Amino acid sequence: MNNASLSAVTNRERRLYQLGIILFLMGLLTGFLLPLMENARMGLSSHLEGIMNGVVLIVLGVIWPKLRLGRTAERIAFGLAVFGTYTNWLATLAAGFVGAGGSMMPIAAAGFEGSAVQEGLIAIALSSLSVAMVVVAAMVFWGVWNHGNQVE
Repeated sequence: MNNASLSAVTNRERRLYQLGIILFLMGLLTGFLLPLMENARMGLSSHLEGIMNGVVLIVLGVIWPKLRLGRTAERIAFGLAVFGTYTNWLATLAAGFVGAGGSMMPIAAAGFEGSAVQEGLIAIALSSLSVAMVVVAAMVFWGVWNHGNQVE
């Protein structure tokens, strides 16, 4: 590994830590907003998503130097991880405030349904982040698997 790629890995690792801690904090602060939400149960989901997804980003930062991915794959994995984790928190937060999400999260949004536009936007956000996070998990698995199969 040359100095340029070592620096890039270190920067992405640090950025994942930073973004993870920010999301963790935003998840904690979301808990204070629950009384202001139309659907507090969905707000609780957002609170937990922020906390858990913040931890996911921090853990990704920890294992990032161990991944063996190409430059483009690394960028894609990083971008999708940030997109997926933040969108998960934001979509559930928005659903909590407007009382939407019943079509995609029937337990957290039981008894609540937003307008067709609200439900559509929440559905697009939740579907796209789900695909993104499955791709991230597969890429991270591949990157860790590749690391173990290389002679150092």
